[in-house]
Amino acid sequence: MLRQLLSSLTFSAALLVGLGTSQVRSEDSAASESRLSGTVKYLASDELGGRGVGTPELDQAADYIAKEFSNAGLRTDLFDGSPFQSFEISVSAELGAPEKNHLTFVGPGVEDADVAQRVELKLGESFNTLAVGGTGVVDAPVVFVGYGITAPDAEYDDYAGIAVEGKVVVIIRKEPQQDNPHSAFDGTSASRHAHFAQKVSNAYAHGAAAIILVNDQFGITQAADTTLKQWNESVDELVKLRSEFQAKNDSTEEAMVKHRESVSKLVSKIHTLDEKMQGDHDEVLPLDGAGTESSHRKLPVFFANRASIDRVLKVSLGKDLAELESAIDEGPTPHSQELSGWKVACESNVVFNKATIKNVAGVLDGEGALADETVIVGAHYDHLGDGGPGSLAPWTKAIHNGADDNASGTAALLEVARRLAGQDRKPRRRIVFMAFSGEERGLLGSSYYVSNPALPLEKTVAMVNMDMVGRLKDNKLIISGTGTAKSFDALIDETNKRYEFDLKKDADGYGPSDHASFYGKQIPVFHFFTGTHNDYHRPSDDIEKINVPGMQRVTDMVTDIVEQLAVAADRPEYVEVKQKKREVGGDRPYLGTIPDFGREIEGYALMGAAKDSPADLAGIKAGDVIVKFGDSKIAGLEDLDGALRKYKAGDKVPVIILRDGKEQEVSVTLAPPR
Repeated sequence: MLRQLLSSLTFSAALLVGLGTSQVRSEDSAASESRLSGTVKYLASDELGGRGVGTPELDQAADYIAKEFSNAGLRTDLFDGSPFQSFEISVSAELGAPEKNHLTFVGPGVEDADVAQRVELKLGESFNTLAVGGTGVVDAPVVFVGYGITAPDAEYDDYAGIAVEGKVVVIIRKEPQQDNPHSAFDGTSASRHAHFAQKVSNAYAHGAAAIILVNDQFGITQAADTTLKQWNESVDELVKLRSEFQAKNDSTEEAMVKHRESVSKLVSKIHTLDEKMQGDHDEVLPLDGAGTESSHRKLPVFFANRASIDRVLKVSLGKDLAELESAIDEGPTPHSQELSGWKVACESNVVFNKATIKNVAGVLDGEGALADETVIVGAHYDHLGDGGPGSLAPWTKAIHNGADDNASGTAALLEVARRLAGQDRKPRRRIVFMAFSGEERGLLGSSYYVSNPALPLEKTVAMVNMDMVGRLKDNKLIISGTGTAKSFDALIDETNKRYEFDLKKDADGYGPSDHASFYGKQIPVFHFFTGTHNDYHRPSDDIEKINVPGMQRVTDMVTDIVEQLAVAADRPEYVEVKQKKREVGGDRPYLGTIPDFGREIEGYALMGAAKDSPADLAGIKAGDVIVKFGDSKIAGLEDLDGALRKYKAGDKVPVIILRDGKEQEVSVTLAPPR
């Protein structure tokens, strides 16, 4: 009882401390708003180019944050005397030496001759290496596997009854019956089976040694129709342009020059389209044509033209691609078969360029018996640069300034640091303010930190995260992690009496931001968020749309919460939250693993497993790497997704995991979809 009384008194004292600070903040609100606005304006300026990972502008942002930490009075020597924790990530792909990228079909000897048949493709003309694969050398038999689809939901499997382990597979783009609205593959819309990543993943899961992709006939026909339409429209526009000019009867030199320029542009366009119509529309995709991110760094993936593949198919099977596609579409029924006597000798070489990025930290030391314990306050400062992967405006190459995501959270982080460092007394616990990088690539910065902590994780009592806190609307504030410690729900409710937000609370500690990395290490977390919007991951996420007074109110509350965590007598008691069932349907059974995207490794690395999930009950835990699920090889998220779809709830599946570098097998009983 005495302990409970003392804890109650300490908690009340902490609330009074927060209340007093809140009053000071209220009196200084104009200065606070000015600082918040200024930080967002700078970080979200065109000068910083969208703070893309691996860019000089992101380093410029890191330097700014480190300087502001120092100006606030924080210690900036956490990482071997530096504010920066540096680490490398892959940021782009480029083709290696041309001589290390080659593709040749080798057939049986020509009749009455000892020389083998050879179809040697030319790099950049009849084939290209694709960045969705990797680097490798293969000399193996070749198998035609149609569209490379395994779709139990559509009762269709191109891999059924044919062994491809250790062989090269030839795969057609997209899916069967694309012009059939009653097709099992989402009618005339593309299903997930049409995606490059899914085809590569499925081939890898079946043990393919290399992949050769080719254009589908339906896509080629569509491209030809589009070109013809553009040609007709351009001709009509040219006729209209000349008619309108004659009708105006404007013979001034200026009008004549302008008219000739317009005519010249149209004639040039028509000429280009005319040349294109004479071609076969069988475009060979470039290195980045299927994407630039790869989970299969040792798997050669190529894109070849149909003419080269047809030469081999006609000799080996007596049919070309068009005939095989037509036969598949009739069912749809797979027509997969090995090209007897033929093999592929190939090599791919893709160079994945790395960049050094960094987390930035400032430390406010504690004082007293609890000074060796730590509260971490975080926000990520990277964004999407000028677009690319992650952008929801993929057709646009423009600066994605990321004012809300997450210049707002970074600005709030700096403001919380200034306020707490500016107090006359030190907190009881150390407070580490950390700006993470690589969040947009999969929580890379926070994942790296928890794997390489500067301070003991067992002494880290809580983590408070801010991501997109600049668009407060209708007074609605979302706080996740309220169930990750026994005291957290009550702490939020009691604190909010002073701020009166319309709260939406989520007990779970996992989610798509940096707090999840800490919760995966059994550290209680809070995550503050004002909600998504139509400008999310688009160039339109700009400073003009930031609600600065609302952001200041969120900053007030976060400061209050952090202060209470730093002075409370008892550390928060961690709770493993059981994931609630989502109110959405699904077509794959539930496993319950939590991915760790911060580790570049062949396999599906895990941050943990949800409490009482099938993975958890099977003994799968943080640090494990899934390398095989049932009979499917696993190299990444896409592979695991495809493997799960082969099973149903209640199935017991053998799973091979790597733990401490050693393989071991566990058995998972899958649950219904969530």
